Amino acid sequence: MQIQDHSKIVHLLAELRMEHRDLDAAIIQLASSIGRDELQLTRLKKRKLLLKDNIARLESKLIPDLDA
Repeated sequence: MQIQDHSKIVHLLAELRMEHRDLDAAIIQLASSIGRDELQLTRLKKRKLLLKDNIARLESKLIPDLDA
């Protein structure tokens, strides 16, 4: 992996982690509200899981390949 690719991945990871934290806060707020919208809550949770998967995929790209 080139240095430029590495820095792009690190930057994208930071953005995704920030969005993941923001979604977490929104989910907590929506879940505790009276008359909450269950459909919206489900959509936010699915988006958060998708972000988690993308974060894990990008983190694995940062791990160098070791030849046995």
